[in-house]
Amino acid sequence: MASIPHATQDDRIELGVIGGTGLYSLFDNTKEVRVSTPYGEPSDVFTVAQIDGRFVAFLPRHGRGHEYPPSAINYRANMWALRALGVRQILAPCAVGSLLADQPPGTFVIPDQLIDRTSGRSQSYFETGAVHVSFADPYCPVGRSVLAKSADRLGLGIVNGGTMLVIEGPRFSTRAESRWYAAAGCSVINMTGYPEASLARELAMCYTTVALVTDFDAGVDQESSVSQPEVFRIFAENTDRLRVLLKETLPDLPVERDCPCVSVHEGIVLPINIPGASS
Repeated sequence: MASIPHATQDDRIELGVIGGTGLYSLFDNTKEVRVSTPYGEPSDVFTVAQIDGRFVAFLPRHGRGHEYPPSAINYRANMWALRALGVRQILAPCAVGSLLADQPPGTFVIPDQLIDRTSGRSQSYFETGAVHVSFADPYCPVGRSVLAKSADRLGLGIVNGGTMLVIEGPRFSTRAESRWYAAAGCSVINMTGYPEASLARELAMCYTTVALVTDFDAGVDQESSVSQPEVFRIFAENTDRLRVLLKETLPDLPVERDCPCVSVHEGIVLPINIPGASS
């Protein structure tokens, strides 16, 4: 594998993208970087590229061959490796089902809230001591704002706001479950958004999700019934739009962070040494 393609602190890898279903590559002219972590191996090697003079590390969440289902992804290794590379701001595109009739397939959503309904996943780095980080607002407000402005410039008509419900999977919801989630105020449903978001927060990284609606979930009407081929087809049809949005957004993320994500460890004694804890 190639060495990390930067030589000075000014040229560090500072931005990261975690690609979801169907997004297994993002850039051309990349270098590959392999990172090992105390939590095992990440989903794949990282590909690193430059965009407008800034280095970006890309990781396919499921592996380039989609080897890992949602419950088998090593989320802790993925997020730790990004932090170790120098990444401090992450864009995390994902496929979601819509729980609302007015958000059809092809819609982009920037959620601002999250409900966790997963089970059995390793969801924290802090396994000793009393360490409780704030997670009231799970996504970076600055990242969400920059992403929304990029989408507006591109005329994508993105939905800015909404609650993402994360289920364990790999099965899809029953109609009763889907209606229950919608009644609770959720707008989209997904299988990978947690614990990815909370692990990023524990590492004081900015994390922003852009969700592509690939289907109506089973409870939206009597006809809707999610199928994997349909999810993959809709995602493939919108991959180019997603790539354009990501490439438009990445250069506009602030070089100097000034958001609540930066100070999440304030007043807390950490039981582990986080890579680059001073930055």
